[in-house]
Amino acid sequence: MAEVKGLTYVPEIYEEILKNVTLNDESQVLEVGIGFGQATAPILATDANVTALEPDENVAKVCAETFADNENLSVITAKLEDYEAADETFDLVYSASAFHEVKQDIGYTKAYAMLKKGGIFARFSNHAMRSIERPNLSAAIQKLYTIYLPKTGTPRPYKEVQAQKRAEIALKYGFEEISYKRYYRTRVYTTDELIAYLATDEDHLAISKTKREAFFNELRKLMERYGGKITYYDTIDLQIAKKI
Repeated sequence: MAEVKGLTYVPEIYEEILKNVTLNDESQVLEVGIGFGQATAPILATDANVTALEPDENVAKVCAETFADNENLSVITAKLEDYEAADETFDLVYSASAFHEVKQDIGYTKAYAMLKKGGIFARFSNHAMRSIERPNLSAAIQKLYTIYLPKTGTPRPYKEVQAQKRAEIALKYGFEEISYKRYYRTRVYTTDELIAYLATDEDHLAISKTKREAFFNELRKLMERYGGKITYYDTIDLQIAKKI
């Protein structure tokens, strides 16, 4: 189980995607929900031309600045529901921890239409469990989230049956050769590292600055009471589907 600090994605995910589709400087890729670009660099490394959609204008601007030296990336401020592209444009359509925000029928229908024959649709996302070895700390942090970010929900184990059911959604929309995998890792943070990481998270950025600072202050006090370190246990699920 790999140990990491930030929230990127394990390299095995990209290895699996690239087993199913060959990308080069002539390839066209659509990323749905680029966010701050945590899942973008490995695809850019193939020299493919990447069009990335991001509905939040400020986030899109930051991401464009981050990858300013990559001429093969174009960041567009738009939802997939509003984005138009010709049929059979892309070799790969993929989304990291964002496709759940797209209306299912629109998302899969558009992804299928935009893909070339033989093209691949891939979606993956991270499911984190906090400090499972210290349930009191996890419960105390969840109480803070209930107060400051109630929409976050309670973390729960992500089971194989859930990954399988998510993969099978693509069958309803014409995709074939469905597959899925799960990957595991741990993340260990000190108090300062955790707050620095959360300060870049879109959900935390969505609340007001005053509320966010109050949350971080309470989180800092709580973390220090429990020794100033926390471990996250991640399950990352990957689903791949092909347009025949």
